[in-house]
Amino acid sequence: MSEAFLEVRGLSKAFGRERVLDDVSLTLDERHTLSVLGRSGCGKTTLLKLLAGLHSPDAGLITRRGVDVTGLPVERRDTVYIYQEPLLFPHLSVYENVAFGLRLRAVPEAEVGGRVRHMLESLDLAGHHDKAPPQLSGGQRQRVSFGRALIVNPAVLLLDEPFSSLDAETREQMQGLFKKVAGEYGITAVFVTHDLKEALLVGDVFARLEGGHLCQYPTREAFVADPESGVGRERAFWEGLGRHRVQPL
Repeated sequence: MSEAFLEVRGLSKAFGRERVLDDVSLTLDERHTLSVLGRSGCGKTTLLKLLAGLHSPDAGLITRRGVDVTGLPVERRDTVYIYQEPLLFPHLSVYENVAFGLRLRAVPEAEVGGRVRHMLESLDLAGHHDKAPPQLSGGQRQRVSFGRALIVNPAVLLLDEPFSSLDAETREQMQGLFKKVAGEYGITAVFVTHDLKEALLVGDVFARLEGGHLCQYPTREAFVADPESGVGRERAFWEGLGRHRVQPL
């Protein structure tokens, strides 16, 4: 059996007397997205911050390709964290926001131009490269945030409910765009969300986090079949709505 690209074993974290994560374990293969479903306050953000190195665990181990990265500082994790709100540089254009990480890494200017233009095209932003963030819609700003994260080719992308502030239509568009770009760029990602439909749409593999405990499912079918996932309740709701639909006069 091949070694998992990302593996977490026995991860625990408490803040004071509150135990937020309790003996959490998971595995993730390269070029896959793990959807972690959970209610607000269940520990999803804490899990991402531990993976990013923004918090230190009280116990447990994080490995990548079998190498222990638990104690590595943020700048050596080769991970990028995307928040709910796109944190863009307001004084920089769309182009310069996306190019920022490449310039930090002293990538030659000719290569910067080609990579940024390709990224903007992938994100349907080709006509917006000279605009400043305040001139963009919420969905467009989140696309720029994606571009800035992906352009540096991180080992792992961590997404903290990145579409939660968007309207329903834009959110659905962004979910589809994420899947397209994830496939094109071979992204390995952990995507946390409280939305069941979103979890199913963006994920290749699935986990549920509740009360600090994480349950990872071996297959999509196992996730769908588990009564605790909520898929059955969602399906029953829509089937019931169809049966009781008011007939026109």
